[in-house]
Amino acid sequence: MANLHRPRRGSLAFSPRKRAKSQVPTMRSWSEGNKEPKLGGFAGYKVGMTHVIMMDDKPKSLTEGTEISVPVTVLEVPAMKIAAIRVYGEPGPYGTKILGEAWSGDLDPTLDKKLFTPKKANPEKALEKIGKLVEEGKVANIHLISYTLPSLIAGIPKKTPDVMENRIVGGDMATRLEYATSLIGKSVEVSDVFNSGDMIDVSAITIGKGTQGPVKRWGINLMKHKHSRQGSLRQIGTLGPWNPSRVSWRVPQLGQTGYHQRTEYNKRIIKIGENGEEVTPSSGFLNYGEVSGNYLLLKGSVPGPKKRLIRLRPAIRGDKQQMGAPQVSYVSVESKQG
Repeated sequence: MANLHRPRRGSLAFSPRKRAKSQVPTMRSWSEGNKEPKLGGFAGYKVGMTHVIMMDDKPKSLTEGTEISVPVTVLEVPAMKIAAIRVYGEPGPYGTKILGEAWSGDLDPTLDKKLFTPKKANPEKALEKIGKLVEEGKVANIHLISYTLPSLIAGIPKKTPDVMENRIVGGDMATRLEYATSLIGKSVEVSDVFNSGDMIDVSAITIGKGTQGPVKRWGINLMKHKHSRQGSLRQIGTLGPWNPSRVSWRVPQLGQTGYHQRTEYNKRIIKIGENGEEVTPSSGFLNYGEVSGNYLLLKGSVPGPKKRLIRLRPAIRGDKQQMGAPQVSYVSVESKQG
């Protein structure tokens, strides 16, 4: 008898495939950072894709030293404001515990659309308490509660900010606290966090496809005509054996497809610019419009649809050797409407 080889259909790596709880991705891992403290993350909004002509500077590449065409994703990255400082203790059996917060007294009015902000914030007193905790060695991590300002972007049809936490990386705790204190209540630009040529990781919520059957959701084969007596060829042949008398979670079934959080590693920043007209086609980007402010070009694709929030952080895997800013000679601004 022939030795049948039939690998399973669909990866179980992301099971259970539930809808994401929030459109703001959660980041649980951060880079170690350098000697100087630095904000460990940023966020922007997906605009669309185009291509650039750049010099191939990858060592040992077959096209090294020649101009190549590279697909890039355009992100609009307006300044983010720092709302508060939050410090965490050492992880315990029930997770990490918040030891203290210091909120800024200068918050954007649109932040009230997202959460209840403290009306009588006293950052000086709160920072004094946090400073004592740092001196006693009880603080394990310092995060900054930051929020975007979508009201400054013409292509994003909302005013409610997206709130997230970004860890401060690099340096000791006293230096991190001093750096965080200098940022509270102020705006941070993308150029303060990243440079052209840096390798970063991106996290986003993918395009939602609703409830789909097992053929589209898991990639199983269609049934043969004689195998299906119920008239449907897009169903599984069996839910499993009689014993054990339960349906395993490994059985491909219908359910939620898309709208999951996904992280892509080691994406290179091709260019960071301040004038969005440099990358905007004359007719604008499809389903987005014009890029007016700061923008960022990322090599390759990015999860999620247009206008979706994209979180960025320095790469935590692989070769983190920086190759410097690439030489970009041309950015395509041809119409994307065909």
